[in-house]
Amino acid sequence: MNKIYLWGFIVTAAMLGFTYVSVLGSKGGLNGDIVNMLTVAAAAALVVITVFVVIKYVRQMQVDTADGELAEHEWDGIGEYLNPIPTGWGVLFLLTMVWAAWYWTMAYPPQSYSQIGEYNEDVAAHDAEFTEKYKTITGDRLVEMGESVFLAECKVCHGLTADGIEGTAANLNVRLEKSVVQHVIENGSNHNLTGLDIPMPDRNGLWYGDAAISDAEIDVVSSYVANGMTGDGAVVYTNFCSACHGAQGKGGVAAPNIATFDMDLVINVLNYGKKGPIGTMPAFDRLNKKQKEAAGAYVSSLSE
Repeated sequence: MNKIYLWGFIVTAAMLGFTYVSVLGSKGGLNGDIVNMLTVAAAAALVVITVFVVIKYVRQMQVDTADGELAEHEWDGIGEYLNPIPTGWGVLFLLTMVWAAWYWTMAYPPQSYSQIGEYNEDVAAHDAEFTEKYKTITGDRLVEMGESVFLAECKVCHGLTADGIEGTAANLNVRLEKSVVQHVIENGSNHNLTGLDIPMPDRNGLWYGDAAISDAEIDVVSSYVANGMTGDGAVVYTNFCSACHGAQGKGGVAAPNIATFDMDLVINVLNYGKKGPIGTMPAFDRLNKKQKEAAGAYVSSLSE
């Protein structure tokens, strides 16, 4: 007997024996369960088929010789035979395409039931019920709800006390830090912080008279904004920033509030995400409208 066949019998017997010991020989066995029976049968068939295929192709490599017509091209003396594709491979390929067409048009069309679709429908229904139930909550109760949302969704990055965990995220106890203001002035911003796609230009687009904003002016106005619109820098702010952000930094249609947090600002950050000098905060689509309002009320209360 050829050694390859002998090894095939040995491997098959070993794997089937292992299957028997693991399943059939264990306490309870198959328990008469048809699923267990089919699983074991499939495992046995897989072992036999795999060993058979391996033996077939190993033997083929041992005894077959290459013949046929060579193609004209070659690579470093290595040619390629003009052999047709294997019939079995071609049939399987065509059957796979037929199966794919049947699967996507009849067996599982997009409009059919799916667990993901059911989950999304349940979430939408729950969000609608939640919004209706709590739509009248305002004031301190809304802040309390927002604290719960913050602890569930935001504390991982911003920390339990919203201090940003030593710079890994924004410190929400203050409206803006100096480094953040500098980054936005130098690089511009387009994060829909007003809910509209109105970009803020970078430093090259900030002019007063005939001159663009300078490094010294960026430094002083960044400190001014970070200190709550106080200290040196009021003149620079008036010249370069007040037209959009307002005299007191409260913002408007064209620019966000940079003096304090407000509910609309936080909601827009949650809706669209935000980029900054330390990275990108993702949008939070999984929060419903009322939860975003609550988070906005809570974050706004932190710096009061």
